Amino acid sequence: MTGGSSKLADMTAVDEATVLSLCDQLLAELDPKTVPAHEFLGRQFDLGLAWVHFPVGNGGLGGSPQLQKAINERLIPEGAPLPYGRNPIGYGMGAPTVVTHGSDAQKARYLRPLFTGEEIWCQLFSEPGAGSDVASLGTRAVLDGEEWVVNGQKVWTTLAHLARFGMLIARTDPDVPKHKGMTYFVIDMHAPGVEVRPLFQITGEAEFNEVYMTDVRIPDAERLGAVGEGWGVSLTTLMNERVAIGGQIPSRGGGFIGEAVKVWRKLGHTDPAKRDQLMDLWVRSEVLRLTNIRASQLRSVGTPGPEGSIGKVISAELNKQVSEFTVGLLGAEGMLKADGYPMDRPHHAMLWSNPAQAFLRARANSIEGGTTEIAKNILGERVLGLPGDVRTDKTPPWKDVPRS
Repeated sequence: MTGGSSKLADMTAVDEATVLSLCDQLLAELDPKTVPAHEFLGRQFDLGLAWVHFPVGNGGLGGSPQLQKAINERLIPEGAPLPYGRNPIGYGMGAPTVVTHGSDAQKARYLRPLFTGEEIWCQLFSEPGAGSDVASLGTRAVLDGEEWVVNGQKVWTTLAHLARFGMLIARTDPDVPKHKGMTYFVIDMHAPGVEVRPLFQITGEAEFNEVYMTDVRIPDAERLGAVGEGWGVSLTTLMNERVAIGGQIPSRGGGFIGEAVKVWRKLGHTDPAKRDQLMDLWVRSEVLRLTNIRASQLRSVGTPGPEGSIGKVISAELNKQVSEFTVGLLGAEGMLKADGYPMDRPHHAMLWSNPAQAFLRARANSIEGGTTEIAKNILGERVLGLPGDVRTDKTPPWKDVPRS
């Protein structure tokens, strides 16, 4: 382990006292207010405080995931940088996939610079004809010696314009059912043949992109999982994606509802009906926060359970309702977007800087990471045990399934 601590060598059990002691050691060695963010985060990784439930040597201590909350509560008030904000796709989805399915060489190569934000990651799943039904994708990967040659198009790729690496699923066998013929790769976004084009959204930003791949070569060593088993690997990414989007745990009264309360106080509203609305939204936000805390305490390395879709469904609708309420408090001012429509390619994702921005950006919450309808299907079938939808496309070879 790079820069490891002697405390880790003798560790037989990980408890809150242990991780808080390591946090104190980190803060004594490096002041997060003065050192570069990547330097502080690198040392945090080396001490096993990146993902505390990951194995030792992979940025973790093999402890309970609930200890991460104690780490964050100790480091963030001291000014520690937030890795999720710097690299949301890599931190929330790429890391769990690599640590679960990657080789030792891949873990050693990717996890640390992913955590520090020195290498941004993106997710290359959705296609123009394969959105909610990802398994119908048509991007092809053909083996040529020790390399795979990839051709196809992906869409709605968050931060692809900044990404160094991407998580790619491609079809490697069209002669078997669609869930069986996919393989999962790590793709170099700077490789010849990769073209990224912006997709401007309603906010005036292009955090989303189209990605075209023309004869892109990927070494077989950059495959995650076995050939043809990409669907199983992709489930790790997808389930962690839903947790990353809907399972965030802000401080009490923070996030979207915190902005609503701030606007309420700033404008001096006294309308009792609106106050009741605000309190209802506050209570629902707090229930979601506590639910996500409880869910995070049960989380382990690998693929989260279907319960992760609960936070995704609730947060998507609640964010839209809270942001709509906040804009309504502003009256006519709420019709104006403070920064205009910059038409730029931002260095962030899923963030907002003012109520109008939040109102517009929240529209995507019920689509990205799987639509609300898909999440409800998952909850119905896998949590409640309801019968699944009738499907006629699961058993025929992919090449024989009609596509639009």
